[in-house]
Formats: sequence, C-alpha cells, structure tokens
Amino acid sequence: MSDATATTRSRHRLAADLAVPLLIALLALGAWEAIVRWRDVPAYILPAPSLIARTLVTDWGTLWPAWLITLKVTALALLASIVGGVGLAFLFTLSRWIERSLFPFAIILQVTPIIAIAPLILIYAPNTLSALLLCAWIVAFFPVLSNTVTGLRSADRNLQDLFTLYGATRWQRLRLLLAPSALPYFLAGLRIAGGLSLIGAVIAEFTAGTAGQESGLAWRILEASFRLNVARMFAALTLISVTGIAIFVALNILTRKLLGHWHESQLPEHR
Repeated sequence: MSDATATTRSRHRLAADLAVPLLIALLALGAWEAIVRWRDVPAYILPAPSLIARTLVTDWGTLWPAWLITLKVTALALLASIVGGVGLAFLFTLSRWIERSLFPFAIILQVTPIIAIAPLILIYAPNTLSALLLCAWIVAFFPVLSNTVTGLRSADRNLQDLFTLYGATRWQRLRLLLAPSALPYFLAGLRIAGGLSLIGAVIAEFTAGTAGQESGLAWRILEASFRLNVARMFAALTLISVTGIAIFVALNILTRKLLGHWHESQLPEHR
C-alpha cells in the first residue's frame, strides 16, 4: 500500500469517526432549541442554543481574553506534565532507589483532591498564574508518569537480554529499546492528561475566583452566575467544551501519526 493511499484512508477514517457524533450533536441541539421555544422556557432558566450563540458573539470581547488565559494554563500544564512525567519515569526506570523515594509523593499528589489544596497553593505561589499552573499540573502529570513507567517496563524480555549480550549501555537500552516500547503507553497517558489539564485549570480558576482574583473562563462563569446571566455561563461552558474536544482530537491525530503504521491499536480493523 502506497503512502498516498494510506493517508487517504486515514483521512476517510477520521471523517467517518467525526461524522456520526457531529450529526447526533446537531440533532440534540435542534431538539433543545425546539423544546425551549415550544415550552417558552425563560432564558434565566435554560437559554436556547441560538441565544447562547448570540451571546458568544456579543460577549466575545469579555470571553476571548478569559479563554486565552484558560488555554495558556492548560497548554503549559500539559507541557509541564509531559516533561515532569516522562523525566521522572526515566529516572524511576534507571534507579529503583529513586522510585521508592519519590513515587509515594506522586501518589499522594494524585489522591489528594486538588480543590482541598488549591487555597494553600494560592497563598504560597508567587502569583496567580503560577498557582493556576501548579494546580493544573498536579492533576495532569500522574497519568503520564504512571503510563510511561509501565511502558518502559513492558519491553520484550528477549530483546532486553539481547541488548545485555551485546553490552549495550543504559542510554542505548533506554533510547533504542525502552523508549519505543513505551511510546504507546505514553500516548495513552497523554490523552488522559490532556483532559485533566483542562479540568485542573478550570478547578484552579474557580478557586482563584472565590479569592477575588479574576482569571479565565471559570471566573466568567462565576461572575455570570452572580448576575443570573445564564446565557453567558453556557457560552463560557461551550468554549471549555470546545477546548476539551480540540485537545482530544489533536492528541488522537498525534497518536495515529506516531503509531498508525506499526502498532496494533491503530492498524485497520479486519471485519
């Protein structure tokens, strides 16, 4: 199969995967609009999708800067989770002593509700942006760490013995054997971390908002709730949802690009 044919099939497969959810979403929005108009539901209880769309346009000057802050925190937290998670995973693989020393702290950060420690982070962080970033990173980095460690330890035992037989160094073993075998696991953790980084950013912004600090879309949702501007609340929620969907789709495309030609999880299904 030529590269052009494989690329065309991949595009058709992606289009087919998106077509059905998009159609269902359009039908759901149409039903929502019809019910609101038919029942004459007040906008302060449940705004129609058309009103939410108009609010996105009319309030864009307010929502756009807040969206940029949320995007910035989410992207930086995801990048930090990749750097921190992969770096720690490599260290854990190279040294059991380091793993026994540091892994319990990673577990503690994972199981502690971020909403409980976010106020403390806001007190001790040098500025609000640093606090938001740290909160989002705490939520997002553990899946990258855990999945990458599992992948690094899932390399074929026979190949590991072969590397030992030929006297490969630790760096050669890590670069040529362990890292490629860990790539599917890392990408699976990355897809989880992508959504969690957005969740962490929003939770951190809610906490910062209750402390009187204006921040991203979460603060706009709180502000709109105080004013009973439900349409703006839904507009901000729409932008958060769009961000999450975009992250998911982008990471799925990245996974297919990196694994599509060799890993079983991304090869075409035989029916």
